[in-house]
Amino acid sequence: MRHKKSFNHLGRKPAHRKAMLSNMGCSLIKHKRIETTTAKAKALKRYIEPLITRSKDDSTHARRVVFSYLQDKETVSVLFRDVAAKVGDRPGGYTRIIKLGHRLGDNADMCIIELVDFNETMLAEKAATKKSTSRRRRGSKRKTEAVAEEQQAVVKEETPVAATEELEASEELEASVEEDKPKEVSEAKNEEVSEEPAAKEQPVAAVDAPAEQVEASAEEVEAPAEEKQPEDLSEAKNDDKAEEESDKKD
Repeated sequence: MRHKKSFNHLGRKPAHRKAMLSNMGCSLIKHKRIETTTAKAKALKRYIEPLITRSKDDSTHARRVVFSYLQDKETVSVLFRDVAAKVGDRPGGYTRIIKLGHRLGDNADMCIIELVDFNETMLAEKAATKKSTSRRRRGSKRKTEAVAEEQQAVVKEETPVAATEELEASEELEASVEEDKPKEVSEAKNEEVSEEPAAKEQPVAAVDAPAEQVEASAEEVEAPAEEKQPEDLSEAKNDDKAEEESDKKD
């Protein structure tokens, strides 16, 4: 009875299947990636990963056990020298299957199986886009809720402080405005007082101007009167002479 024997026989006898997986394992260790069908790649994954785990312990016994599966000394030395050094920190999952689609002819599902730590392009992309990840536990929701409550409490504490600061700022502005108002009123009064004497001086100047004009006109009047006085004297003398002559004739 074959109870629980769920592995894929791959249409081969046990000896043929073991030989095929051994050859594919050697090719994968030497070339780091091979192209095959998806069914064979999945069978190879289960076959080769325990051998890679055993290669982390570089001992004679481990080498002999791996050699009993692979039957190739060169492959065993590469596995213990190169692959184990690069895979030493990885806890399993040493291979990756990348599907390629279906093969022409028999329409078989094809894929590439490769060693994860030897794909330099994908490693470079991961290093460029690496982000800090955090492991979540069962109490993460409670922690997040507690953090949210603390933040709300901080916000509530900060809001009265902000309100008091705003009130203080408004009071300072009002006080400054009230201080400026008396200054403005006093300046306005001073300007009005200064404008009143100027207004008073203007009529005086206006009055002074006509007085000067009157004096000038009086002088002009006096000047012709003085000019007329000699003429009157000369006429009076002439009249006197004429009277004297007339008296002598008589």
